[in-house]
Amino acid sequence: MAVYTKFNQNNLEEILSYYSLGKLDRFKGIEEGIENTNYFLSVNKKKFILTIYEKRVKSEDLPFFSELMTSLNKASFKCPIPIINNQNEALTNYNGKKLMIVSFLEGKAKQNLSPSNCRSIGKEVAKMHDITKNFKLKRKNDLSVKSWRKLFNSIKDKCSSIHKDLPKLIEENLNDVEKNWPKNLPQGIIHADLFHDNIFFIEDKFSGIIDFYFSCEEFYAFEIAICFNALCFDGQKNNLSFNVTKAKNFIDGYTSIRKLTDSEIRSIKVLSQGAALRFLLTRVFDALNTVEGAIVKIKDPMEYLKRLQFHKNAKNHEDYFF
Repeated sequence: MAVYTKFNQNNLEEILSYYSLGKLDRFKGIEEGIENTNYFLSVNKKKFILTIYEKRVKSEDLPFFSELMTSLNKASFKCPIPIINNQNEALTNYNGKKLMIVSFLEGKAKQNLSPSNCRSIGKEVAKMHDITKNFKLKRKNDLSVKSWRKLFNSIKDKCSSIHKDLPKLIEENLNDVEKNWPKNLPQGIIHADLFHDNIFFIEDKFSGIIDFYFSCEEFYAFEIAICFNALCFDGQKNNLSFNVTKAKNFIDGYTSIRKLTDSEIRSIKVLSQGAALRFLLTRVFDALNTVEGAIVKIKDPMEYLKRLQFHKNAKNHEDYFF
């Protein structure tokens, strides 16, 4: 979430005229995140989120995102629900932009997750995988392992400005990952961006997941690898350590709903190394390609160097969970 497109009250009232929600009480731009423009809206004392899709999101992918959230809701999974406009559509065109209003998910993100929180997240992630396996929706992963070499080549000459050893470190890890990447693991629709800020709690109880705009078809175990990177490292960026207790709790929660295959377990090291590399590459790209005038918090790519070091040195899955 971020603010690239700046709307005033008149713009937002005009957008709301396409819906039957009522009168705008107040609004606020949301700075967190990097992909789309987001506003919090209060309309007739009810809360909503307005998302304006920016250039990096393909228009043809938008029906997938709205149908995914709608279908998950129908299956009783906790996530925002797209609001249908007066044309009976989830997506609205306004001033050359596509946008969507979704219901507001109560709760807030927790920066410091407990092992118990990780267990409940693992369980919910497995539930989501179990639900989506029956969906007919299709969207390939634009940021799969096949895209990372090209992404690296686009930043190779500039990324030493962030850290002098970055080109060498990325090259080494990319070679490892490309050589050892698994084939034919169980796959289906995953969220693909499960960071703290996309997982909400009310008091200490899971309340839902937001921001499905990277969701795609991919290995289920790659989602686990993303979660290990995003949720199971503790400490500051120069002194990060992997919390095996959190990872073990996540896996215990996950496997209480969906059992892992032996090949998924064996692949967890390279998948985790790949997930760290994927987020390092996109964060470096965003740091080197800032949008002038945008209100956005760029995420620090250097947080991922320590993660990569851990994954590169890990022997096998036993370094992640007993």
